[in-house]
Amino acid sequence: MNSHSQNLPSSSLGDETSAARVRSAATPSQGTPSHPLEATLPSGSQNYVLVTAVKNEQQTLGVTLASVLAQSVRPIEWVIVNDGSTDSTREIVDRASEQYPWIRALHREPSPHRSFAAVVHALEAGLRHLRSTDYEFVGILDGDIHHPANYYERMLREFAGDPQLGLVGGVVIDVGLPRDRFPRNRLDVPGAVQFFRRSCFERFGGLLPIPEGGWDGLTCAMARMNGYTTRLLTDVVVDHLKPRNISEGGVLRRKWQMGVRDYAMGYHPLFEATKCLGRIAEPPLLLGAMAWGIGYCMASIQDRTIIVPANVVAFVRREQLARVRQAAGFSTQFEPLRNDSIR
Repeated sequence: MNSHSQNLPSSSLGDETSAARVRSAATPSQGTPSHPLEATLPSGSQNYVLVTAVKNEQQTLGVTLASVLAQSVRPIEWVIVNDGSTDSTREIVDRASEQYPWIRALHREPSPHRSFAAVVHALEAGLRHLRSTDYEFVGILDGDIHHPANYYERMLREFAGDPQLGLVGGVVIDVGLPRDRFPRNRLDVPGAVQFFRRSCFERFGGLLPIPEGGWDGLTCAMARMNGYTTRLLTDVVVDHLKPRNISEGGVLRRKWQMGVRDYAMGYHPLFEATKCLGRIAEPPLLLGAMAWGIGYCMASIQDRTIIVPANVVAFVRREQLARVRQAAGFSTQFEPLRNDSIR
């Protein structure tokens, strides 16, 4: 287990007042899992690295730093990529890296083009910046996350108990939303907290920089496509300290953008229609589901380019149709597409 004993002073975590406000708004998950974990951590299986891409996260990055510092098993290296921030994010990252040699800063120039692919490019730069070579697991972590102190220990235990597990993570819930409503899909892990077995991550050759977003869902599919299992742990709740995609604007605009994203990911039209119907009761009532569906349909009419490899789209659609049939009361199973080239 790593033996980093220092604590980063709260004043060095960024804006102290805003950090305290975020901490009070977020109610972190406490305690141990509700079911016994018999798997132990074998010697040498605790070596993991983290990569974080941040842009203008001065309000929340201090909370994420404190959250990682509080982990019962800390990473051997954490690269934080400042992707052209214009606030005090750079200074926060630099202070942390100066105090902790296992935290490393990487600063990138601002991109002239705004795109969801930017986070993928920043993460890939962070991965290339890693100095560590002797690690078994790699985690992606957003700069606006607060998770339980035993989060990574729990993830490592999941891997120790299942050699086929390639990707695992907890449920990410925006602050202010109910903490007992979980996704129906228990296979896909949010990109904010994805934690990989290194062999799984390296097998599919990197993340897909999709301009409309959605790289994290495809990462989960590509892991399964290569014969690994993926797992969303609903008893591990992670706090997301602000609404997702808030930079896109108001709630209806964000819902519309999610529909555009789904088309760019190659989602099957029948699955998308079923998905929107299932979201009618979610706020804003009816309007959110309509905006989501309109976004998908507009992207289809515009014939937006889908950069996702055709065999990945085929695999994703096969899974989606199986889920639609299951939701309709039909039992079905399918064999993952294995040993395909997915790039």
